[in-house]
Amino acid sequence: MKKIIIYAITSLLLVAIGFSGFKSYQNSTSYEKISRKIVKKHNVSELSKNKLKKIADLLSLGFYTGYEDILADQKKLLAEQVFYKQQAINFTVYFTATVGLVLLLYFVMSLQEFTIVLSLTALIALAIGLFTPVMMMSLHQEVQYLGDVVLMIEFKGVLGSITELFQSRDFVVGGALLLFSIIFPLTKTISMLLIAMFFHYKPAHAIVRFFKILGKWSMSDVFVVATFLVYLSAGKGEMSRAEIQVGFYYFLAYVILSMITSICADKMLRESSAV
Repeated sequence: MKKIIIYAITSLLLVAIGFSGFKSYQNSTSYEKISRKIVKKHNVSELSKNKLKKIADLLSLGFYTGYEDILADQKKLLAEQVFYKQQAINFTVYFTATVGLVLLLYFVMSLQEFTIVLSLTALIALAIGLFTPVMMMSLHQEVQYLGDVVLMIEFKGVLGSITELFQSRDFVVGGALLLFSIIFPLTKTISMLLIAMFFHYKPAHAIVRFFKILGKWSMSDVFVVATFLVYLSAGKGEMSRAEIQVGFYYFLAYVILSMITSICADKMLRESSAV
């Protein structure tokens, strides 16, 4: 009966982790769309039209209300932008809290079961981290009489950026991101999952030894993402602005979970060898 309750709680936690991650991705995507709409209304052409409408509004003594409609539309878009951003953050916090509860399962589960659950959690974190934007960058310029003009806005995620880098024939940076941000993490996590499921087989020990040899690369994915962010922000000038998006935190969560999973898998195999 105790086992059934633990398995039921574990299943609910995994569902909650997947749901929180998906909602974070969903709200981040909506935040990106709204931000792009706002930027389109802050280019030189649109701001010039708004200035003319403001003048017309003043000269008409209240008979023309076009400028008021513009302000109402801008206020609505800004409110939606804040809402989606906050929702993405909230679900990221829910995800983190649920992962914390998963870590507590260590005290009520066998090491094999705990390693399997951690591997699945790490895979979810990796998937969300790869698909969700990691960084938002915008380029601004102060224009006389118009104010702050947004020249460009870009949302960068790992998968989308790898595609763009290969399309622009930047194979070195794109290949490094592909290797250390997708292929190596995915291979490592799936291997840990298989090891936990079939730890009695000899190949499991060889796989763990392989990843222990490559242990010095365990933080390379974080290093690559950090380098990637610097690479994107270089040469943008004083008027550039950057904002970390929730995808970065999911990727960071994956790295931490992956390290814990590797430790548990190694301990599990050592204990099985000692028996």
